Amino acid sequence: MLERKQVKDRVRVTFVLPAEAPPGAVSVVGDFNEWRPGAHPLEPRRDGMRAVTVVLPAKGVHSFRYLADGDHWFDEDQADGHDGTNSRLHT
Repeated sequence: MLERKQVKDRVRVTFVLPAEAPPGAVSVVGDFNEWRPGAHPLEPRRDGMRAVTVVLPAKGVHSFRYLADGDHWFDEDQADGHDGTNSRLHT
């Protein structure tokens, strides 16, 4: 799930997943962090989910995927689109 909040010329995007699915550590990896695994790990929230927030420039398009333990890559079902391999996010 994606949560977004406009803040002037930026957008705070929070990437949210259930705490247990998939099991183990998960990070969001994309063009905004030079596709570095572990740069934005999802952390537990009080509501039983886990999340990480990334601040991105407004009016942009970004590619990303999730990376879980065991080199398991997966997409965001609620992304704004997909480019064949990656999820797409419009800010």
